[in-house]
Amino acid sequence: MIDITVHSYITIRHAMKKLGQSGKKCLVVIDEKNTLLGTLSDGDLRKAILKGSNVGDSIFDIYQSKPTVLVEGKYELTEAKKLFIKNKFDLIPVVDYKGKLSDILLWETVFKNDKNRQNEKLDVPVVIMAGGKGTRLEPFTKVLPKPLVPIHDKPVIEHIIERFVKVGVNEFILTINHKARILKAFIEELRPDYSIDFVEEQDPLGTAGSLKFLEGRFSEPFMVTNCDIIIKADYLDLYAFHQKNSYDITLVASMKNYIIPYGTCELNGEGHLKQINEKPEFDFLTNTGLYVLNPDVLHLIPADKLYHITHLIKDAKKSGKRVGVYPIDDDAWIDIGQWAEYQKAVERL
Repeated sequence: MIDITVHSYITIRHAMKKLGQSGKKCLVVIDEKNTLLGTLSDGDLRKAILKGSNVGDSIFDIYQSKPTVLVEGKYELTEAKKLFIKNKFDLIPVVDYKGKLSDILLWETVFKNDKNRQNEKLDVPVVIMAGGKGTRLEPFTKVLPKPLVPIHDKPVIEHIIERFVKVGVNEFILTINHKARILKAFIEELRPDYSIDFVEEQDPLGTAGSLKFLEGRFSEPFMVTNCDIIIKADYLDLYAFHQKNSYDITLVASMKNYIIPYGTCELNGEGHLKQINEKPEFDFLTNTGLYVLNPDVLHLIPADKLYHITHLIKDAKKSGKRVGVYPIDDDAWIDIGQWAEYQKAVERL
């Protein structure tokens, strides 16, 4: 089993990396003597970041110090199943009579032979913005539309769609323009089990302009993604986060860490050297290109005009709409929009 235990002194950044590597939604916090201290979920990390915590801060003040636990030798599997279902836990720690961690029950392990358990499904439409020219990926995009740029044995659009299909999505809408006939022919040849519809721009309308054609089509929040990104996130949790917080737009943001490889000079007000900061480190959230939108924000988009998603977010905020941010780890975002990132994506997938 993948190690999902951590110590309370590790940083938020380290915890996010650990969650991303494990594929889990929760970590177990222990001390050096293996005594259980608590649990730390992806939600705990998200709340801390959104409240202004630095990713270099310790998790000491944000983990749950009073988690639900089971005592070794004193529980039945049926009891554990009830706790999992009632609380939607990802895991439950098991401790001995001294409070030391002896086991970790995982949802997928407890229910692996339960044929009657119903998996949650994300039954929402997903719009894939696939009309761009992809000039940064030339010469590939001189021949192919950007969504058909290959990663191993399949194009990027198949990688994107497959991740959504796994959680129950079966309705996709592709906004297309550049080399639209090639993309449509590929989809028709694919003959997928899911539904794919096309919205074709006569002229390029930017990263949000073509969404205007979908006004009045949806009654519930829907998801929008760029066609050159792969996001390894919990889409069900993202959608629930959007609804729980009553956001009108939620954007998924990746936590980036950048170290300047030089000593930087900090000056005082008179232009004199105040100090030299050796290889300073910066943490910031970067927009990934994946969103959840409420249908009523589409009326803000002008018809038949070049209009980007950044314009929509700005106009939504001006009109009093709520815009939220769903943070993910850097490793959960794969961007193939330019050659350097494309080469990394080939290595990571």
